[in-house]
Amino acid sequence: MIRKLLNGDIDRIADIWLKTNLKAHYFISNQYWKSNYELVKEMMSQYEVYVFEADKMIQGFVGLNDKYIEGIFVSDEMQSCGIGKLLLDYVKDKKVSLRLNVYQKNARAISFYQREGFIIQCEGLDEATGEKEYTMLWKRK
Repeated sequence: MIRKLLNGDIDRIADIWLKTNLKAHYFISNQYWKSNYELVKEMMSQYEVYVFEADKMIQGFVGLNDKYIEGIFVSDEMQSCGIGKLLLDYVKDKKVSLRLNVYQKNARAISFYQREGFIIQCEGLDEATGEKEYTMLWKRK
C-alpha cells in the first residue's frame, strides 16, 4: 500500500535513506551521508513524501519537491521487487512531468529511470560531493 508520510514514519524512512545512500553511492564518503542525516529528517516534512508499506512495515518511499524527485529509496532487503516502480508510477499519475538528478556512477539507477521513460536532459556537477550527475526528465505522453 502507498500512502502519504506520517510524522511517526520519519525515523524509519531516514534509516532507509541512509542505508540506501551508503550502499548505492559507495563512491561518496560515508561521512557525507551521515552528516546530512539529521537535516534530511527535518526536511522530510517539507516535501511531498509517499511511503510503500507492506505488513505494517515501510519498505520504501519517494520524495517530491513539486515536479522534482528528491529520491526513491527502497530498503535493502526489498530492492528489485518492484517497489521503486510502484512508487514511481504512483507519482507519475499525479504529475505531467518529473525531473531528477542522478549520479553518473550510479548505473543501476540510470538504467532504472531510462527503462521507466526518463531521458537524460543534461550533465552537471553536484557541488556538495564533486560528483558528475545527469538531470533526467519524464513527460506524460
